[in-house]
Amino acid sequence: GFLPDVERIVSQVATVRQTMLFSATMPGQIVNLARRYMTQPMHIRASEPDDESATVDAIEQHVWRAHPMDKIELVARILQADGRKLVMIFTRTKRKAQRICDDLTERGFAVGTVHGDLGQGAREQALRAFRNGKVDVLVATDVAARGIDVDDVTHVINYECPDDEKTYLHRVGRTGRAGASGVAVTLVDWEDIARWQMIDRALKLPFKDPIETYSSSDHVYTGLGIPAGTTGTLPKASRTREGLGAEGVEDLGETGKKKPGSGGDRDRDRKSGGSSSDRPSRGKSSGSKSGGSKSSGSKADGGKSHGGKSEGSKSDVSKSDAPKSDAPRAAKSDRERRARRRTKGGQSAETD
Repeated sequence: GFLPDVERIVSQVATVRQTMLFSATMPGQIVNLARRYMTQPMHIRASEPDDESATVDAIEQHVWRAHPMDKIELVARILQADGRKLVMIFTRTKRKAQRICDDLTERGFAVGTVHGDLGQGAREQALRAFRNGKVDVLVATDVAARGIDVDDVTHVINYECPDDEKTYLHRVGRTGRAGASGVAVTLVDWEDIARWQMIDRALKLPFKDPIETYSSSDHVYTGLGIPAGTTGTLPKASRTREGLGAEGVEDLGETGKKKPGSGGDRDRDRKSGGSSSDRPSRGKSSGSKSGGSKSSGSKADGGKSHGGKSEGSKSDVSKSDAPKSDAPRAAKSDRERRARRRTKGGQSAETD
């Protein structure tokens, strides 16, 4: 994901330089990058080339077949295991990551999340809070979690079956580092059994047929050291973490966020007290009417229109929007039925 950015940076640095490349994995694209920009690079691995399961061997693994409706309850009880410190929960989608975070927060846990729908400032906030211990649970997708290196991660939970054996190694490798012990729990859905069996066969693991497991299963409590009577809600006495809100959000100048008062014309209408009723309606004259109207002019404030001149009011006269063919007939009918008002010396007089 960062390959284009790395290439852009390398193209801008000095020609004479010393270059060292560090990567958690060495896929073909990274190897090609090293060969392109480095001179006779030396490849150094932290483990033996033929020992792909070295990371897994140092980790206590549990693989269970779980029902989707019971997973959040099961995870909430796993988070209360004895001796656990920081926990990372991996999931496939951004939406699922946010939902897990919200559900666990409602149950009293201090949780942060890292996924693609969050801005860089929110991601950095969650990572800082996780490193500083203000939250002790981090929910992440695989893409967003790349490059995260945090000490004291004692538990890793795969909320669903990973896509392949490399993803599995990458996830569970977040715990059990530098000789420390760790626990990895993988929850496999019924429809993902075949996928898990491929991972199990590739890594030569002893979990070909995961045990059907629920939040109330005895082997969950005994296998992870969960105190008897633990429920899916963290007791208030155990809620000692400050939470994500205690970590400030750094202003990184991100774009695309809606600023207050940027609602355009509608916001201006609300502020000025205007509405759609203030606008002239279709098919009607913007001037006022009194009775009928003639095609040569319209009446305003009781003024008589004749020959384009107003004998009454001297206000501006606007043209009528009524069709011209109907105007003479309507004007004649109005003159026959209507009582005319004329103003003489400030007093009104009626004539038939």
